[in-house]
Amino acid sequence: MNAWISLALLWVTAVVVMTLGWQWQRRRQNAGIVDVLWSAGLGAGAIWFALFGDGAFVPRTTLALLGGLWSARLALHLWTRVRGEPEDGRYQNLRAHWNGSQANFFFFFQFQALLIALFALPFLAVSRSTDGLNAWTISAVVIWLISVIGESLADRQLARFRNDPSNHGRTCREGLWRYSRHPNYFFEWVHWFAYVCLAHGSPIAWLAWSGPLVMYVFLRWISGIPFTEKQALRSRGNDYREYQRNTSMLFPWFPKRISS
Repeated sequence: MNAWISLALLWVTAVVVMTLGWQWQRRRQNAGIVDVLWSAGLGAGAIWFALFGDGAFVPRTTLALLGGLWSARLALHLWTRVRGEPEDGRYQNLRAHWNGSQANFFFFFQFQALLIALFALPFLAVSRSTDGLNAWTISAVVIWLISVIGESLADRQLARFRNDPSNHGRTCREGLWRYSRHPNYFFEWVHWFAYVCLAHGSPIAWLAWSGPLVMYVFLRWISGIPFTEKQALRSRGNDYREYQRNTSMLFPWFPKRISS
């Protein structure tokens, strides 16, 4: 199947799924489902291109495994939060800002469908690689393992902190959160370099760079850190302001010394 037709079909499928997700949030007043569907949709995209790509067996099989497992872990983690907690504060704020407009939420969900197609471009590049098992494949697996283990650890540390009622209104500074305000985002960004390595040998290998580049832009300036930090300031106030002053925003580094 033509690669660009495959991409278009993925986008159309994402449009349908996000429409169903929009209806789900309309009934339950919880837009967090969009994050679950976005994560699951990308995993489906990785498997889709692995199945219908015209590249070699090794990169396509590795793509299906890495992309599918990454997606399953993240989607399950997010679904646990959506199912068991009230709507995330970011979406509560959007709901208030939009005066509950379902038309705005519909377009927001459809924008996420478009993003699934955009973030699937590295998978498209990998699916046309002609490489066999080599150092690039091994590097991709190593990067993937580091990123998924790091993100999973950050998620568990934050969940453990949030589940303790005595921490209500306080900022997590435990484990990886001592060195970065967003270690989960950092490892999520690192994850996309796995597909840069895996796309080696593809005639469109350059396209794989869209993953880490676009993800960094979205995390840093659009939908990741800006939204999360605004919500943190609303809910934790001065405690989070102090955390901002002393802790690296994204890239892990030692916290600044607090003068007495």
